[in-house]
Amino acid sequence: MYRFRRLRRDERIRSMMRETRLHPKDFMYPIFVIEGEGIKHPVESMPGVFQYSIDRLEEILKQVEESGIGGVMLFGIPQHKDPQGSQAYAADGVIRKAVRFIKEKYPQIYIVADVCLCEYTSHGHCGMVCGEEILNDETLPYLVKMAVSLAKAGADMVAPSDMMDGRIAAIRAGLDQAGLTQTPIMAYSAKFASAYYGPFRDAAHSAPGFGDRKSYQMDCANGQEALREIRADIEEGADIVMVKPALAYLDVLKEASLTFPMPFAVYNVSGEYAMVKAAAERGWIDERRIVTENLTAMKRAGAKIIITYHALDAVKWI
Repeated sequence: MYRFRRLRRDERIRSMMRETRLHPKDFMYPIFVIEGEGIKHPVESMPGVFQYSIDRLEEILKQVEESGIGGVMLFGIPQHKDPQGSQAYAADGVIRKAVRFIKEKYPQIYIVADVCLCEYTSHGHCGMVCGEEILNDETLPYLVKMAVSLAKAGADMVAPSDMMDGRIAAIRAGLDQAGLTQTPIMAYSAKFASAYYGPFRDAAHSAPGFGDRKSYQMDCANGQEALREIRADIEEGADIVMVKPALAYLDVLKEASLTFPMPFAVYNVSGEYAMVKAAAERGWIDERRIVTENLTAMKRAGAKIIITYHALDAVKWI
């Protein structure tokens, strides 16, 4: 009989045998930037998460810099919304201003800018609409404009989360034509139409005004389709591939990471975060242990980058 427990006897040997280790550079922290002044508004469904106006951003950026995490992902909340989502690519848009501010004040922080129209459109969908149909090809030029404007403002990476077909090729071509050949693309390739996004829509003011997003985000039951989506985005020029959400789709992440020799990211989304926080507040779980276990599972399944609202706490715990 082989005694596996010999190598589990105490923490010294368990630490030496540990196969997966978390590091601060594994994490990216999402930040919601809202137009206006003097704003630090708590997101009720996401304890510990806030919307920040640019003049209050330093409060969170100092923590990010001191934590040593890999970077931040920015989401914008404009005052004005219209059917074309014009503030998504406007020169004075809130995220362009935020990117310039961060680059001036905290140049060492790596910035990933979300590329999607849902936060900026009056109808709340990720593309152009005609009646109640979400238009694919007509949306692509707007996504290109947004990605190029963010990169020109100084974003280190762009992350298209819209799930329109062909958007990675279009954005890559647009960036290259603008001379931004060194700007990488993190593609939300396997983004599922998940119930786990609810709190995010509160935070980003991005709930759809009609219908749902099931015609462009993926069916939660489909794993092989996710692999086809990932393959297509790689062929179109994606530099990093994302699976979103995380916990319910670790099987997809694991299979994809074994299939494609690419760096993978995973988004530990708002609903996953909110459930942990709610249970921890009631004393039902040990938050530190649960979060560390969840994040370790994501890395073990193949994630090189973990986008998580737990990031600033996690670096203290690991």
